[in-house]
Amino acid sequence: MESKPAGKKIRVLIVDDSASVRVTLSEILSSDPEIEVMATAADPYAAAARIQEEVPDVITLDIEMPRMDGLSFLRKLMAQRPLPVVMCSSMVEEGSQALLDALEAGAVEAILKPKLASRQYLLDYRVRICEAVKAAAVAKIGPRRARPTLVAQPKLTADAVLPPPTSQGVRVATEKVICIGASTGGTEAVRVVLERLPADAPGVVVVQHMPESFTASFAKRLDGLCQVDVKEAEDGDMVLNGRVLIAPGNFHMMLHRVGSRYRVEVREGPLVSRHRPSVDVLFRSAARVAGPNAIGVLLTGMGDDGAQGLLEMKQAGGATMAEDESTCIVFGMPREAIRRGAAQGVFPLDRMAGEILKRCG
Repeated sequence: MESKPAGKKIRVLIVDDSASVRVTLSEILSSDPEIEVMATAADPYAAAARIQEEVPDVITLDIEMPRMDGLSFLRKLMAQRPLPVVMCSSMVEEGSQALLDALEAGAVEAILKPKLASRQYLLDYRVRICEAVKAAAVAKIGPRRARPTLVAQPKLTADAVLPPPTSQGVRVATEKVICIGASTGGTEAVRVVLERLPADAPGVVVVQHMPESFTASFAKRLDGLCQVDVKEAEDGDMVLNGRVLIAPGNFHMMLHRVGSRYRVEVREGPLVSRHRPSVDVLFRSAARVAGPNAIGVLLTGMGDDGAQGLLEMKQAGGATMAEDESTCIVFGMPREAIRRGAAQGVFPLDRMAGEILKRCG
């Protein structure tokens, strides 16, 4: 994980019309030693007044609020005084498009509101929202204060879901498969790459860190923009030329070989690299079953999820690449992959699709 220098906490302004949500979010965020809740506000007008007094490092923002909705406030904020914003919504199905609109309008992340659930849910939720706030704190959001340096912290690896690739040769499928991983800023980065792929491109599997109920809308939006067909992955889906499968939120996705082709397995499991779905899990599975026929692509994102998996893909003979810092919203994941020697090529986003197709032959 990435963190601020010692003693300098990330100061957060919570904007939500629900008093109970404000209290819960305050308790969750304050439990992280790197985060401080600067203030809370019941609506955008109160938030604007608070920002006039003191500028936060990050804002968490609900969508449905009185007097002014969160999306309208976000657009005004980005036009007048850009700040890192994490959208925090109940994520009902009908609200998913609004959250996609929020990301397009400049929000860094989108995450579910906390809800009454099991202890494990609340533990996972704390990890996710604190990660989202820390990612927002270092994201590129126009001119602003110097960003903190980020460093990785311990967490579960892909070993928790899938054994490492063996040193012995394995039988691999003959079809090419493109594996893409992304996190913070990735919704637009993935769109840029997929829009440039032809209708007959090799099959693509994507892990984009997203909440439940969001990935289906994300896939539907991409399907309307791209020449390739895009859908949220279901367990057992075949990876086919001209098809893109997006890992569903809160589930890991893995490749399996079926004759000369591949299918995906979608399943539950622990957070890996603090995420579910995890890029490391997908990339490791590709190293195991696709080997030299896999192309691994790691795009913008916080932390180091995907760096080890990309290295394993390279060691298995696959082609690997990472997004250049110049186009990353957050350079954490690509930077860690480059540091480990996992990326054979480093390219800006506008060149990525072309480089992928070169490696597909």
